[in-house]
Amino acid sequence: MTSPIESPVDILTAVRAGHTLRLPALLAPLDRAGRRELLAGLKELRAELRASGWDRWQERDRVSPALLVAGAACQTGAAAAASWIGGRDMRRRRRVPDRELLEVFGDRDPRWLGDLAHRLAARSATAQDDYPFVLELVRRAGCPMPTGDGCVEGWATAAWTERGRLTDILRRDPHLTAFVPRLFETPEPVVSLASHHDPNTPEEWPGALTTLAAEGLLDRAALLDACTARLLRGGTALHLKPYRSVLEALRPTPEEERERTADWIALTADAPSPVAGHAQEVLTRLATAGDLGPARLAEMSAAVFFRPEKKLVRAQLVLLGKVLARDPAAAPDLLPVLGEAFGHPDTDVQNRALKLAAAHLGGDESLRAELADRARLLSAVHHARAVALLGADAAPREDTGPYEEILPPSPLPEPLGPSPESVEETVQLVAAVVNSRTASAEEFERAFDGLVRHAHRDRAALAVALRPALADCYWLDPARRHYYTDDLPGLEHVAAAVLDERPSGSRPQALASWRSDCHHSDAFAAGHARVAEAARSLTAGTLPFLLATPTLANGTLDPHVLVTRLAEYARLGTVPGPVDFAQALLRVRRDASARPRAAALGTPEGERLAAWLGEAGLPAAVTRRTAPAGHHRYGGSPDRHVLDTGERPVVVAEFPGPFRELGKARQAAGRCWDGEDPETLIALMPEDRDTLAAWSLARITSCALDDERGGTDVLPGLAATGPAGPAGPALHLAVATGLGARHAEDRLRSVDALLTLAGRGELDTARLGADLAELLELGTLKAGRLADALRTAAATGAYATTWAVLAGVLPALLTGAADPRGTGELLETAAECAEQSRAVAEPPAGLDATAARAGRSRLVTQAARLRDALHRNREAVAMAAG
Repeated sequence: MTSPIESPVDILTAVRAGHTLRLPALLAPLDRAGRRELLAGLKELRAELRASGWDRWQERDRVSPALLVAGAACQTGAAAAASWIGGRDMRRRRRVPDRELLEVFGDRDPRWLGDLAHRLAARSATAQDDYPFVLELVRRAGCPMPTGDGCVEGWATAAWTERGRLTDILRRDPHLTAFVPRLFETPEPVVSLASHHDPNTPEEWPGALTTLAAEGLLDRAALLDACTARLLRGGTALHLKPYRSVLEALRPTPEEERERTADWIALTADAPSPVAGHAQEVLTRLATAGDLGPARLAEMSAAVFFRPEKKLVRAQLVLLGKVLARDPAAAPDLLPVLGEAFGHPDTDVQNRALKLAAAHLGGDESLRAELADRARLLSAVHHARAVALLGADAAPREDTGPYEEILPPSPLPEPLGPSPESVEETVQLVAAVVNSRTASAEEFERAFDGLVRHAHRDRAALAVALRPALADCYWLDPARRHYYTDDLPGLEHVAAAVLDERPSGSRPQALASWRSDCHHSDAFAAGHARVAEAARSLTAGTLPFLLATPTLANGTLDPHVLVTRLAEYARLGTVPGPVDFAQALLRVRRDASARPRAAALGTPEGERLAAWLGEAGLPAAVTRRTAPAGHHRYGGSPDRHVLDTGERPVVVAEFPGPFRELGKARQAAGRCWDGEDPETLIALMPEDRDTLAAWSLARITSCALDDERGGTDVLPGLAATGPAGPAGPALHLAVATGLGARHAEDRLRSVDALLTLAGRGELDTARLGADLAELLELGTLKAGRLADALRTAAATGAYATTWAVLAGVLPALLTGAADPRGTGELLETAAECAEQSRAVAEPPAGLDATAARAGRSRLVTQAARLRDALHRNREAVAMAAG
């Protein structure tokens, strides 16, 4: 018989009071039946705390440790105990109360403790935090230490944070040899190693591991193998840096480097540049010492010559030259690999490879023939020298046909999928959109229209099916929804109307009234006004379907479909919602052939649609100006182009309030800090992409001038949408600015937009070239980044398009005020495009003078290459005509 304080009810009271320290003594007298009874009460308490609101956070913090200890003590199986201890809802301070848990488990069998330790270690979410507890369980159980990824993180963190020298701490660690190999096997670098890996600091991880290997506590060969194996697995340069640091600290001997020759060769082929460079240095030492045979050196060279990094390729050519000078007999093995360098995109690399072949070819005709076949890969500037060295077989095959540009096919507009036909399909789509952060604009529109249609048919049946699908939404939880004080966002607003649920907050239009100084707030307010209007109409039961649902996935609405929808509204006697109709007008394709049908409807909306399809719906004018330099965290920011949009009088005068802001004249925001899903933004006004481009220019410019990312994500969609015909000046300027973005992924999106416009026949290359020249002169763009983007565009096969753009850019760099740095790279791309497309044009201003300069810099070399290419092309055309 237990004393009153030791009864399950009293222990539960102690748990509610948060008396964690007292629990081991209180729990000890409980028998199996008493623990079962207590566990039932603890589960009820846990469920109560889970469902409680934020007002009880202090209570949860107080009770959770005690609840965790008491519940774990009542479990009989190790699996159940591990599940209880691992529950995140009771881990308010992440760490478990180790001491109390160990005390309540004091009478458990060692095998049970070992089983618990391994089960806790297998829980990826909590294993790192539980490492100290697992360590003590292992000690008491006498079982092997679990070494999962979480435990490795916990072990490394504990070793680094323990007071004392890392080497001393590791030296006395009984699990050293179990954990060290695992440092090199985790998917991501262990945080402690990634943060403390200076190879020149003895008491960081590389130095400590090297010292222990020297003392024989760690296997040095195994450490070297672990380092190279992890480097071979691949990853970013940043992720591989800690392992490279360990390798550098170990300072492999020549014999150790020789044993891993195959690993170094593989790293030169595929590893990130810093790792490949290190491997190349090792192999260079081996080759210099005579420990790398000609066959292995040729294998290594073929791998390096395939890489784009000019520094690595040039270093490899220097190494080949040294080996051939020392051992001419290696020529049959080494010279054929120069054919790989003939195909390198850098013409200087090609030139060096050709010189190396000339120096060591001798009279070997078989080698000459082999290199002649590969010499066709050389740039046109080297063809004459290649023929002189290797014979007529090195001459490229004549292509007498006209040049054909390779551009991506014009993307066909995809129709929007039909609205869900059944309640079940509607519920599934609504739940998917509500629960996903990446739902597309197409999915939103289909789900939105499905909700409206099925609510009109049978709202009660829809509500019965919808409620369990949205059960996890906070606004359906009575304990939580009263803490939310704004309108619900997006589709949830309409779903709540279907279910007759409303947050009980005090700010019922907060979402709609939120504003910033850029276009995002107005676009957001317009979108929210549409769902709010639909929600009100659902409550009244007057909305059969939506007018503004697009017919194409990009947001465009066919005018004939809109006329049909308005006719059905008139037949049903339904008054169109002002906001929904306004959105429909902004989406409708301006096709004058639909005007007679619209006017024949005889309704106010039909007359407005007919007028909109004429002059009333024309986009606003966009005006360019140059904004003065502003404050920048790195100093003075360069001046920048900005785009102001004019007024759309019909929108301002006739549209409902939330949409009027979209039609007002707007001065461009200096900065745009707010993100926006580009699909949703484009679907707002898909037929007015120049306005959208003007609104987006601030973010795109920040990608070029600052360290921002993602601003160009709207460009591919803008290029692929809109009315047929030439793209406007705002879109050209936005694409031009994006081509000079700091980050490669932003430049790639801009290249995608450029190629899409070219494929649709909507790109004005002269306008784009002029925009790029202005941006370079302003300092908004850097020539090196632009060269990378245009080189990528050309590599897709768009040589003529890229040349036409560059023809307008080069004079600003060769004769104007633009920063000339990076001009050599642009000239190289221009020369490649002129050669490939057989462009016939007068040399850009300043080209001849640049080509005539003294020296052999890239600028001068590539200027001469472009000049000669244009001259050859003109001669070829003249000969063909004569």
